[in-house]
Amino acid sequence: MIINHPLLGPRDAQEFTYLGDASLIDRPDWQAEDAQQQFYEYTYLRENPAGEHRELWFHEAGDRSWLVVTRNTLTHEISNVEMASDVARARGRSK
Repeated sequence: MIINHPLLGPRDAQEFTYLGDASLIDRPDWQAEDAQQQFYEYTYLRENPAGEHRELWFHEAGDRSWLVVTRNTLTHEISNVEMASDVARARGRSK
């Protein structure tokens, strides 16, 4: 599988480590009244979708960047790759 890194271009997936659902970018507020429940859900409850899914990938054998990869889990076709920092900044502005 080839991941088209936004800064470095096409890279073999073996250079990366899969780290799970991209929703992990949205870490709960530790000071919230229901923080314990939020962190339980954040840590243990995950979707396992068949089809289009946004995932976190770490470029371990490269520039050590974090990426959000939109990939079809059935076909492994990648439809989008974004820098995780850009995704996090955009989410921070939308809150």
